[in-house]
Amino acid sequence: MKYFSEDDIQQLEKLFRINLINSCTGYKSANLLATKSEDGIENVAVFSSVIHLGSNPPLLGFILRPTTVARNTYDNLKKTKVFTVNHIHKNSIEDAHHTSAKYDGEISEFDKTNLNAEYKNEFFAPFVKGANVQIGCSFKNEYFIKENDCLLIVGAIKHLHIKENALQDDGYISLEKTHSVAINGLDGYTLPNLLARFEYARPKE
Repeated sequence: MKYFSEDDIQQLEKLFRINLINSCTGYKSANLLATKSEDGIENVAVFSSVIHLGSNPPLLGFILRPTTVARNTYDNLKKTKVFTVNHIHKNSIEDAHHTSAKYDGEISEFDKTNLNAEYKNEFFAPFVKGANVQIGCSFKNEYFIKENDCLLIVGAIKHLHIKENALQDDGYISLEKTHSVAINGLDGYTLPNLLARFEYARPKE
């Protein structure tokens, strides 16, 4: 196996190091986070850091990189207190990836891609049309991570839209039927295959 010590990693060329560390932790969720400014400008951006935080109450979180530069998603959700999380569909990966480009806050990524916004339940923030899992969230809290100046954003799930045939009788969402992709590293998009589901694990008697 190829081995890297901590010192080795620090000496690596920047892009190599970024790719290495971003992919060594395995597949990550692939989502489009959408917000809207108080002036009505829609924003959508790809995030690979959305995580489950709890089911009761239903919470999710995501990591926001340092706010020393403009972060339209952060600015919007802090002011409006709402945002949406939308699974990236296998047919929209190129447009989804392009949302990582750094546009000014006055420009909507919806206007620069083939992605389309849609509104449901009178929710202020837009959902991404065509996403087969759409989650409407309210901003709950933020936690500063002093080790790298990032923020953990916590959101409460207020609305959940799921492609009907993907929802199983036990509440499980079949991501094969939603065609939701995952991200490997910064720029690799993949379509995982389910290998197995198991019963709730209990200590063996």
